[in-house]
Amino acid sequence: MRRTTAQKDIVAIRANDLPYMRNYRSLLFVLCCLALFSCDKKSKVEKAVEEIPIVIKVHRFDKAFFETAPQDLPKLKAEYPFFFPAGNDDKVWTDKMQNPQWRELYTEVEKRYSNFDGETQKIEELFKHIKYYFPETKTPKVYTIISQMDYQNKVIYAHDMLVISLELYLGQGHKFYEFPTYLQQNFEQNQILPDIASSFVKTKILPPTDTSFLTQMVYAGKELYLKDLLLPEYSDADKMGYKKEQIAWCQENEGYIWRYFIENKMLYDTDQKLIPRFINPAPFSKFYLEIDNDSPGRVGAWIGWQMVRSYMENNEVSVEQLIKTDAKELFEKSHYKPKKE
Repeated sequence: MRRTTAQKDIVAIRANDLPYMRNYRSLLFVLCCLALFSCDKKSKVEKAVEEIPIVIKVHRFDKAFFETAPQDLPKLKAEYPFFFPAGNDDKVWTDKMQNPQWRELYTEVEKRYSNFDGETQKIEELFKHIKYYFPETKTPKVYTIISQMDYQNKVIYAHDMLVISLELYLGQGHKFYEFPTYLQQNFEQNQILPDIASSFVKTKILPPTDTSFLTQMVYAGKELYLKDLLLPEYSDADKMGYKKEQIAWCQENEGYIWRYFIENKMLYDTDQKLIPRFINPAPFSKFYLEIDNDSPGRVGAWIGWQMVRSYMENNEVSVEQLIKTDAKELFEKSHYKPKKE
């Protein structure tokens, strides 16, 4: 059968495409191998983590307190002595047990956390990761409480004890909250684990004695990087306490933020006003420019995080070495370069 001119052209095109197809298949093979290698590398860590034997028991002090009859207070105090500081008359506690507002708050907590099994399992997974990177860590006794809405101490980790204030995880916009939106966005259930991780990490990283802005950024960056290791399944937004659009803003404006810090000679500036402007939780960062209203708070902490990530990518150092490395050395060895604007 004789081929038409069009058929001959098609055959020729297909023949010419063969080298490209071979190259494409080779590239695809290499990419697949890299992906498999990456997954295998990750799975080795995660398999080792899974084999770490940890059992977390959560003591629901919030339940015990509000479901105890006032006449049984002595038994409760004997079981949980550390929640009853000396110097308070028993009437303080019995009044709280029967106070309508406190009982309503307990009812709201129960609506969301009557069953804490899911969170318990997540806490176990977190402490398996903690044990992997910090083997000397003791498995803590975990207590849930209903406290005084102290948003700066939502979670307290101390040696072998972990205390979680559940009234601060009822969800943004809850009727009991009279906090600004930028704080309430972190009063969600999915912030329990990042808050636990932060509370633990702060016991491992000594607060900086150097007051430079660079040191403050790196300190915050180290905390966030350790959360990368301890919470591998969590998003950057959850680890940072951001919304997705806030992470996106930082990524899109990384070059601009960095240029602003450099041009204003901020890195080694010891002005403590820079901390609330760019490090601490805030409704927005204070560049004192038009972009302020679009920016999230803590962009300096976010930059510090990218700096630490760059340092770990460009240097073969252990977690212990990272913790001990001072900010100036880390910055110089990080070869940090933000994405171009």
